[in-house]
Amino acid sequence: HPVTGDESVIVIESGWGLGEAVVGGKVTPDEFIVERGSFRVVEERINKKTFMVTFDPLIGRNVHLHWDEEKQAWISEDGVESSAPLAKIARPEAPSLTREEIKKLAELGELIYKHYGRHMDIEWAVDADLLFPQSVFIVQARPETVWSLKKAKETEKRAVAITPSARKTVKLSEAKVIVKGLPASPGIAAGVARVLFNPKSPEAMEFKQGDILVTKMTDPDWVPLMKKAAAIITDEGGMTSHAAIVSRELGIPCVVGTGNATKTLVTGIEITVDGGRGIVYEGVVEDLVKPKVEVSLPTVSGGVVTATGMSPEQLLPLYPVTATKIYMNLGEPDAIDKYKELPFDGIGLMRIEFVISDWVGYHPMYLVETGKPELFINKLAEGIAKVAQVVYPRPVVVRFSDFKTNEYRGLRGGEKYEPEERNPMIGWRGVSRYIHPGYEPGFKLEVRAIRKVREEFGLTNVWVMLPFVRTTWEVEKALKIMEEEGLKRSKDFKVWAMAEVPSIALLVEEFAELVDGFSIGSNDLTQLVLGADRDSNILAEMGYFDERDPAVLKAIRMIIRGAHKKGATVSICGQAPSVYPEIVEFLVREGIDSISVNPDAIISTRRLVASIERKIMLERLEKILNKTKTKKSKKSRY
Repeated sequence: HPVTGDESVIVIESGWGLGEAVVGGKVTPDEFIVERGSFRVVEERINKKTFMVTFDPLIGRNVHLHWDEEKQAWISEDGVESSAPLAKIARPEAPSLTREEIKKLAELGELIYKHYGRHMDIEWAVDADLLFPQSVFIVQARPETVWSLKKAKETEKRAVAITPSARKTVKLSEAKVIVKGLPASPGIAAGVARVLFNPKSPEAMEFKQGDILVTKMTDPDWVPLMKKAAAIITDEGGMTSHAAIVSRELGIPCVVGTGNATKTLVTGIEITVDGGRGIVYEGVVEDLVKPKVEVSLPTVSGGVVTATGMSPEQLLPLYPVTATKIYMNLGEPDAIDKYKELPFDGIGLMRIEFVISDWVGYHPMYLVETGKPELFINKLAEGIAKVAQVVYPRPVVVRFSDFKTNEYRGLRGGEKYEPEERNPMIGWRGVSRYIHPGYEPGFKLEVRAIRKVREEFGLTNVWVMLPFVRTTWEVEKALKIMEEEGLKRSKDFKVWAMAEVPSIALLVEEFAELVDGFSIGSNDLTQLVLGADRDSNILAEMGYFDERDPAVLKAIRMIIRGAHKKGATVSICGQAPSVYPEIVEFLVREGIDSISVNPDAIISTRRLVASIERKIMLERLEKILNKTKTKKSKKSRY
């Protein structure tokens, strides 16, 4: 068993179509645990497999298919029902292997084990066009490395990951700290470390659910692996890095900016990650990972505490009502099912980069050039609609794509369209892309997807936001392109601008003439006001990257006051409110309209805002009473 090390069983994972859907993390495969010797299935887990890659003989190439629940059919990238032979027989919830095929694969696995004299990772295929047993093929076999290495190193002094029944555990008082970094996402996780440098390497294909990802830095290409990880550790980056943001969204522990994790940690050892303190321990720290006796009430999805017998609908009114709206940040559409019961007033920031990298996979300009723009439009619309439908009629503010050039290059077909920049963070990104001939057709696909969601799906709660806005003239050009595509500002359709470049703070009243609202991106605003790289762990440790700096707070104050002067709303979607309570109080006192935070901070932020608003009301009441007493005192003297 690759996870437990149990040598008495053979584990078989399977899915529909070619194996890349399984190894790439696109589907959760079926799992069959077979007893060695008898080849009897002792445990099985059939998962819903809604994605597959298969060959379509009519067009002579592999196609990526996604299951449409409504149509009950496999749909191609072009949005049409697939005619591939496998699409006619495969069903998401049906087992992808028969009992005979399972037994045959187990028998072949045993033969391969005896031939090599060691445990092996084996890749196989079943040809749907052939009769059993001629249909079963072995395509590759390589030595199993994790448990084999563990056995070979049992006599060594360093920690060795072993089976759960005899796993190495230590008490917190005796635990050895082997790596320290910045606490980027709270939580505790213990598991097997996997040191990886390339998300598409053969080693990455062996990454299993529950492993701990250790790497230098992540980008969108790492997301499939990050979804499997129990925790994430990086050498580089700060609390606003890609690894930190995605980890918080996924709700898993993360430690960033360690400087040396990939050199200190070794693949195969067991470690415990404390994401709230930025510490990695050797072995399994039993005080941290053992189940705790809960005295609190039961919880529903999203971590919302409920009283016995109370539904989420009955619970929501029990949370404090605030004048300041509490919005939620979201990037992974599927995560809305986990967080939908939280007490939020809408989605203040929906990032579409996750949809583009995971659901689409291709560079938009590549799809334009190859005549497949509908793939991009349909997939993006599907991802946005999934969220908007769940939270309707609450607003969903969708930020147009804000990949940097190095991230766009990572998409399939992207190298042709993206220059190599020395500093992508302040390079060709945001609105500057939308109005450039090299990306304008791609931006139009994003606009059409928004229009599809609003008009065809009827989800008029979807608004949009322009990222990394630098000048008023670029906003005017972007709005003109949107209008040409049928999207125009109105009472029902709001257009916001990200306020993350200092030019917006300096000219906020001019910008407010063009948009309905602003969302302060405190991460980039801090970086650009202070000239401090947000991904530099050195500067972060020295205290340079700090949203509480007086210069940053002054810029935020200018934005709020200037926007309100022109009747525009102001929100904030950066990391600052989730980390610093004093910034929340500053924002509320300045009269910000809404605060958008990560899911894990929704409840605490709502309660904090409510207490601050009550304090402000009491202060104002006290002033009124003191003023009244003063007037009465003066009157009595005469």
